[in-house]
Amino acid sequence: MSVTAEPGDRYVIGVDFGTLSGRALVVRVGDGAELGTAVHPYRHGVMDAELTAADGRALPADWALQDPDDYRDVLRQAVPAALAASGVDPARVVGIGIDFTACTVLPTLADGTPLCELPELRHRPHAWVKLWKHHAAQPQADRINALAHSRGEPWIGRYGGKISAEWQYAKGLQLLEEDPEVYARAQRWIEAADWIVWQLCGTETRNVCTAGYKGIHQDGRYPSAEYLAALNPGFADFVAKLEGPLAQLGDRAGGLTAQAAAWTGLPEGIAVAVGNVDAHVTAAAAQALDPGRLVAIMGTSTCHVVNGTELAEVAGMCGVVDGGISAGHWGYEAGQSGVGDIFAWYVQHAAPAGYASHEALTEAAAAQPVGAHGLVALDWWNGNRSLLVNHDLSGVLVGLTLATRPPDVYRALLESTAYGTRMIIEAFAEAGVPVDELIVAGGLTGNTLLMQIYADVTRRPLGIIGSAQGPALGSAIHAAVAAGAYPDVPAASAAMGRVDRDVYRPDPERARAYDALYAEYRRLHDHFGRGADDLLLRLRAIRNAARTAADPDAAGPAATPLEVVA
Repeated sequence: MSVTAEPGDRYVIGVDFGTLSGRALVVRVGDGAELGTAVHPYRHGVMDAELTAADGRALPADWALQDPDDYRDVLRQAVPAALAASGVDPARVVGIGIDFTACTVLPTLADGTPLCELPELRHRPHAWVKLWKHHAAQPQADRINALAHSRGEPWIGRYGGKISAEWQYAKGLQLLEEDPEVYARAQRWIEAADWIVWQLCGTETRNVCTAGYKGIHQDGRYPSAEYLAALNPGFADFVAKLEGPLAQLGDRAGGLTAQAAAWTGLPEGIAVAVGNVDAHVTAAAAQALDPGRLVAIMGTSTCHVVNGTELAEVAGMCGVVDGGISAGHWGYEAGQSGVGDIFAWYVQHAAPAGYASHEALTEAAAAQPVGAHGLVALDWWNGNRSLLVNHDLSGVLVGLTLATRPPDVYRALLESTAYGTRMIIEAFAEAGVPVDELIVAGGLTGNTLLMQIYADVTRRPLGIIGSAQGPALGSAIHAAVAAGAYPDVPAASAAMGRVDRDVYRPDPERARAYDALYAEYRRLHDHFGRGADDLLLRLRAIRNAARTAADPDAAGPAATPLEVVA
């Protein structure tokens, strides 16, 4: 059903910055109706092999960089295009909100200028944005965790016992140790969510979501200088690069600047909401702020978020943060580093002619009874975020025979990601954080086979968010609160969010069959992931050594001296 703009209505803009593109969405304040959307792909995409935005130099293994100006282009291109598509008078727009993939972080000067935009630093890989999937800081993460446990740091349990290589501290320590001159130039180390808000309103803020989950901000403080110095004496000042005004989700960060108004075509001075994370902001869009409703945002990766009423330490979780999803609750986060990326890898690089599409593989796989392929896979093609928090782990596929066919492998990969989600749900439950319902958002909701597999494997009813643009809608909801249209995020969520509940229900017979396969998954998971056999880690080390020998220039930042400016 088409929706048209009415003269008296007010509107907000939600902008979702993803891994490969940014999307803008025009939303009516009164009921959450979506009137226009536009997508702008990042010109440089993900730079994981070469620094294509600069001199094209080769990058080491497990790097993933981006160009911050690609984010500005989303504001310049997608927002005006969404407005044009909506037919909305820009004068009726009262606010704009954004969300971002996280942890996506960049070094800047004190005024927010990205270091990669300084001419003398453009050729330095560490001066660029490190995307969430930059996993080259695993050695630093291992040291961060070992030292935290040996010192009995009180915050380590809030993160499931392990800080991820994806988060701010591991990436920051890697920066210091591999390019100390760029580290010294970095007066700010800031999440891209907060940086783009800074670009919009001219005011630096740090949102409590990324500060808590990615910045180890707990109980009103960051890790101590003594702890950081014990990691590396030069790291003692790291918190000074993080500290900025902390702001609650749904707050107004400031008013749209004249420059940002020119980029977007929006009125100068309208409310700019505090930044947020794509997964966490989606809970409001899915009307899933009540405890026990777990939202799985399924795309290239999956992030799982759920509110709880009590503080609990959940082994292997990404973190628990007071108000991290919505005020008044403890927000829990977990995730899987590869989901849609795994399926895409198989289609693009492994499926033969005649099967090289998701549609063909899904149709053939759907015709199989549970277990008929005789396979079990581990969903670690991009490492393991939860529960093992180790990005040096890799994928496993067991049970191949000469009778194995492409749909068998594809279905086993689909199932492996459902098993990983069940591991996360069970870890929550064992720690006293109930998960009664699973609500799915993101680009994979259209695969009905995958959705039914998740319902059967997890033995829980599965709902589907009522919007194809969950994060952007969630950002628009927060923009409406920042603009004063609603008193708080739950009220705005109730009016503007939407969800179809119980779309998929577990089938008892299939669920029993999956219980047996899940038991085998757990055995394989623990064997390769909990120390019984470090084969996957040894293979990763052999791979990295071979790549370094073949291309020594890609082994480090290839830094050249520069004058350090305080």
